[in-house]
Amino acid sequence: MFTEDTPYDPRSPYSASKASSDHLVRAWHETYGLPVVLTNCSNNYGPFHFPEKLDPGGHPDALAGKPLPIYGDGSNIRDWLYVEDHATALLLVVEKGEPGRSYNVGGENERTNLELVKTLCAILDEKRPKRPAPTPTRSPSSPTVRAMTRAMPSTPPASARNWAGGPRSRSRKGWR
Repeated sequence: MFTEDTPYDPRSPYSASKASSDHLVRAWHETYGLPVVLTNCSNNYGPFHFPEKLDPGGHPDALAGKPLPIYGDGSNIRDWLYVEDHATALLLVVEKGEPGRSYNVGGENERTNLELVKTLCAILDEKRPKRPAPTPTRSPSSPTVRAMTRAMPSTPPASARNWAGGPRSRSRKGWR
């Protein structure tokens, strides 16, 4: 977990580009007095979610009966935040945030990728029951999650845990 005061420590070009944008915005604030607030958030999900990404709100492949992607061994932990909750937090930070400060916005809803897929499969089993056909390695009573997963290589270096925590946006600005 990282907080609003955790030093930046990017380990990939993707995370370095995110960190550099924060540094650039903060430099404009410090140099020219531009009134800015910065936010960092956990993984968002909701309407218009990119269909190739794992999403706790549903996944087109799951609805079509196709396997869901599991990156690595599925043990990576991610925090999930509904996009409308994120938008509410952003408005609050813009209205009440202190210029030049950073605010973490998290959903406090951590799950491993495998737990997320199992939950999605359980919901699908309840709402749209359909078991995959038996194969030589899978009986008709096998858990759906085994039939509905496909291993995907992790993007190096994928972090084992990705959670934006911190009290600043909650306690000082009243967002929950």
